[in-house]
Order: sequence, then structure tokens, then C-alpha cells
Amino acid sequence: MQLGLSENLSALVARRFKAAKEGGHLVFSPTQLSIINAGIPYQLRYCPALAKKPNGLKPTGSKTPKPDPFENPSPDLLIATFPPSNPTHALVLNKFPVIPNHFILSTTALKSQTDLLELSDLEATYACISSWSQNHNGRLFAFFNSGDDSGASQPHRHLQFLPVEAMADQNPADGAWAPLIDGFASQPQTPYQHLPHLSFAHFALPIPPAPSPETLHNIYISLYRAAVSAAGVRNTTATSGPANISYNLAMTLSTMMIVPRKAETAHVPVDIEKAGDIVDPGVVSLNGTILAGTLMVKAEAEWDVLRDQPEVLVKMLRDVGFPREREGMAVL
Repeated sequence: MQLGLSENLSALVARRFKAAKEGGHLVFSPTQLSIINAGIPYQLRYCPALAKKPNGLKPTGSKTPKPDPFENPSPDLLIATFPPSNPTHALVLNKFPVIPNHFILSTTALKSQTDLLELSDLEATYACISSWSQNHNGRLFAFFNSGDDSGASQPHRHLQFLPVEAMADQNPADGAWAPLIDGFASQPQTPYQHLPHLSFAHFALPIPPAPSPETLHNIYISLYRAAVSAAGVRNTTATSGPANISYNLAMTLSTMMIVPRKAETAHVPVDIEKAGDIVDPGVVSLNGTILAGTLMVKAEAEWDVLRDQPEVLVKMLRDVGFPREREGMAVL
């Protein structure tokens, strides 16, 4: 798929992000950052702005539909639509980023976030990742949240992109960090790749150079079926329609990864009296950014516990996923 852009994707996103931020069309929330070791180096971000929103609570009894930011994207946030002849996807800036140049790939037609991804979704995602890497402009980490327990926030199908260098630029001096998904480069494939230090079920496969849309989709469906099996759900041969589980998907130029999810939130044991005036102290929502090796909290008390007790993060990741021992049930 050709993006048909008039300039390099990374330059275009940076220019549009700068203009939207200066014009007040997006709200950038800075974070404090520390690196903790939970078997692998993990970014821990503290963002007090998150405390202003309810966390981990699903709206109940509301009959007012949630506004769809991707139906008619704001011109101030819209980056581009493509392919040029008959646009099927749009690139839109995240309105509430905590990482610079965080942007989104959405379908132009209304499609469900809980349906399986289509060939065109994966082709468009890879095209963005590939375009970004051209001319040594850096790398993109792509992720997809699907299902009630995945951390998904919008029902309109969309994948998200974070520039790896933008995440790494803020690294403090207290530890090296690389995206979690990068660790698969040195792992054997039997039949899936695994990271020995991750306590939850996960599956990864390498992406060959210049893959066809069919190759990308075959890799995705293979990973999805493995995740369904690991979740203890009866496997399916379906390659389209509603997904059987909640899951997070991640993709880089060389790797695709999937994690089945059983819960959206995990708990940090905080002292309520020290938590301050925040919503849901100790409740942390986790989405596909966990596959990049990064986690965000809203309260200083949560931030302190996780820095002092990295084993709490290990438990949180285990609590939102499925145990590793079920991976043996996975099938191609």
C-alpha cells in the first residue's frame, strides 16, 4: 500500500503535531520517567493529569453514544488519508498524548474495534512503519487494543503508533531501556517466539522483509489463534468477524506480537491516606503499550510503590494476562 504522502511521514507527523500543540488543538501531558527492572527494563511513567479522569470504570446506564473522533476527524488533528485514489484509512494525531508525535491509524468507514483485523489494516500499519524508517528517521512501535479487557477506549477500529526514539529520548540515567518487543530478535521460534522473563502468555513471530498483505495477515491469524487457545477458549478457524477474546497486538518492522488479556486493570497496593485526592487510587489501566515495555500511573503513591517494589509490576502483568503454562495449548 502506498501512502501517497507529499513528504516523509515522520516529518509530516512532527510538523502537524507541533502546529496542533501550539494551536491548542491537542493536550500534551508531560510525564516523569524512571526505569525499573521487572525481569526486563520497564519504563514507569508518572502522569498526574491522568488523575483527572476516572480510571478503570466502564460507563453504566448511559444512553448517550460516545463521540467518535474518527468519523469526521478534526482538520487540526487529521494528518492524511490514503490510499489517494480511494481512501480506506486516515492518520490522526492523538488528542491527549504523553509521548510526542503519538498518532493513530483509523478506518475511514466505521468498522468495529472488536472484529479481527483485515488485510488492509495490517498492510496500512506496515506501510506506516516502513515509511517512518526510511532515510534513517527512526522507528515506530504500533499497537492495537481489542476487547473490553484490552484497554481499548474507542469502538471505531484504530491502531496506534509511538515513535521509539520519542519514548527513549526521556530515559533517565538509572537504567537502559529498549522496547520489550525488540527482545524477540534473539529468541528461537518453536513454533512461536517467547521471552523467558515474561510471566504471562505471549506469542511472537518474525516479519520477513517486504511482506505481502497476505503474509502479514497469516502471521496475525496464527498469533491470534495461539492467543485464543492460551485463553482457554475453544479455537476457531474464523479469519474475519468478531474476535473471541480481548488481546493486545504489537508490531514493528521485524516482529509481530500478541498477548491475550483477561482484565483491563491491575492493582497497586497503595496507602489510601497517602494517595491524595485522586480517582481510583491503586487502580491502573494497562493497554498495548505494555508490549513496548512501558506503563503509566496517575498517582505519586503508585509511582513510589512500583519503583520500590518492581515485583508488584510482575504481578500486575500476570494478573491482566493468562499464565504461561497454558501456552502449550496453542496451535497454528
